[in-house]
Amino acid sequence: MTPQRRHQTLKMADKKGNVSSSRKHTLKSCMLAVAKDLLEAEALEKVKERERYMDENCPLLEIPHSKDDLVDLCTKLYDKINVIDEERYNLEYKAVMVCNEVIDLNIKIVDMRGKFKKPALKKVRMSADAMLQALLGSKHKVTMDLRSNLKQVKKDEKKEDKDLRDVGDWRKNIDDKAGMDGRKKMFQGDS
Repeated sequence: MTPQRRHQTLKMADKKGNVSSSRKHTLKSCMLAVAKDLLEAEALEKVKERERYMDENCPLLEIPHSKDDLVDLCTKLYDKINVIDEERYNLEYKAVMVCNEVIDLNIKIVDMRGKFKKPALKKVRMSADAMLQALLGSKHKVTMDLRSNLKQVKKDEKKEDKDLRDVGDWRKNIDDKAGMDGRKKMFQGDS
């Protein structure tokens, strides 16, 4: 599709305000084809970059025939492995730090979203029947009178309670306990 043709199509879409389903389908298929080409080109670029990196950092291995040359090669490889392990460790550490930072930021976001004022709840008076009707819906048909189911309790007066109430004149008790004699009586008990 040429750029002029696309421009005309877009003008027609703007005038009408909507596009037919077949036109939408063709536009979508064109966009998908372009995206597929871009993804394939990106994949080829990644392969080329990987090959270039391997050529630079990993030259072809030439195995020496003498023992001294072989020992030198092993020490060089060992040193390269150590350098690469240090780089890998540093990259892993940085990745973990970034992940922890992301987690902390997510927690802060959740905390900021979670802080809101709770509305003041109004007190609603409901009878037991209305509450059951609200909880059970149309299933509830029996009316309940909760006060009728309460157990009747008779109040018995105990003799000890009566004695405690009938202490008598408080002035008499004060007079008995006044002075040293009264205090002796308090500590000695009633003898």
